[in-house]
Amino acid sequence: MINLSLNKKIIIFGFIFTFFSSFGQSFFLGLFNAPIRNELGITHGQFGNLYATATICSSLLLIWVGKKIDDYKLIHYSLFVIILLFLSSLFFSFINSIYFLAIGIFLMRFSGQGLMSHASATAITRFFEKSRGKALSTIWFGLSSAEFILPVLVTYLFIIYSWRTVWQGIAILVILFLPLVILNTIKSIDLDSREDEKTNLKKKIKIKNWKRKEVIKDYRFYIISLNMLAMPWIATGIFVYQSYIADSKLWSTYTIPKAFMAYSITSIITLFSSGFLVDKFTSRKLIPIMNIPLLFAMIVLFYFQNEIYAYFFMGLIGVSNGLANVLGSSTWAEIYGVKHIGSIKALTVAFMVFATAFGTAVFGILIDYGFTIEKIAFVSGAYVIISWVLLIIFRHTLEPVKLSK
Repeated sequence: MINLSLNKKIIIFGFIFTFFSSFGQSFFLGLFNAPIRNELGITHGQFGNLYATATICSSLLLIWVGKKIDDYKLIHYSLFVIILLFLSSLFFSFINSIYFLAIGIFLMRFSGQGLMSHASATAITRFFEKSRGKALSTIWFGLSSAEFILPVLVTYLFIIYSWRTVWQGIAILVILFLPLVILNTIKSIDLDSREDEKTNLKKKIKIKNWKRKEVIKDYRFYIISLNMLAMPWIATGIFVYQSYIADSKLWSTYTIPKAFMAYSITSIITLFSSGFLVDKFTSRKLIPIMNIPLLFAMIVLFYFQNEIYAYFFMGLIGVSNGLANVLGSSTWAEIYGVKHIGSIKALTVAFMVFATAFGTAVFGILIDYGFTIEKIAFVSGAYVIISWVLLIIFRHTLEPVKLSK
């Protein structure tokens, strides 16, 4: 990697960190649901409550720890995240009680889904300007790759090894591989520098760099957040309760798992295309269309019963997911600047993590109260429409504050 440009080095860093964030993502931890429940003798409900509580706690701590990326060198912050992910993975392999399970889930959600993805997205957002959209779409392909590779790999490893041994292997991989990655990619990178392109020699309009305490007083932050959070809470609820959806629609047990192929394909395609679109049109102009595919997915779920529509339903969610991954970082940088983007991103990532717990809880409550999946789709669609209408009303205010020369 010595002969690579700084641009390529930091993209490699972002891609790998985003891939490794998967160890704390719901799709990965869910693979260990059954063996852990069987060994500890707990129910689905107990596991779900622990998972939601641990996720909420991790999101609260992330607000403070995530902010520190603005105060330290990227390599030092990344090393801290690597060590924490290593210790968390190792701890997870020794879980032997419901209390240790709660701590283990908290540590993996905090270090994996939280800090690993936060470090990569923040680094890319601050470093790139002209090609920020393409850079973000490239690193988020790391998570899509993990979603494609790891479920099959882990299922195969379960045939040979125990779930504890798999986690010990993850811990060893983290501590041996990731330090080499950061030494060969970001050792000499300063986040206050810009991407090394000739175009950056041109004069640029300076914008105000907002501090987090200023951002939380800005009404635009909450309007955008309402739209940003639609995807994580609705999609998480759908993924967690996919068996309930299949039963309600009289679909085969394997219908939605197979439909994940459509989700992955549309998500990846949208990731790459949205990167180019962001660089050409800006995130501020694209954000109003972000949740439209998600709305159509809810309409499909509400109206149609045939199994074939599972592929349309999941494919549409994949489109919104691809858009959300890129816009979720670039929008904040465009409006609020990049100097304090670490602390701002820490807050938004914490909101996102909280939303995943919120979605699981809301879907579960609605199901317990006898809501059909069609009614749940209606509620979800109504949320998307309300947040979208607010965004459309205030879309002309989504401009950065320009500084006079």
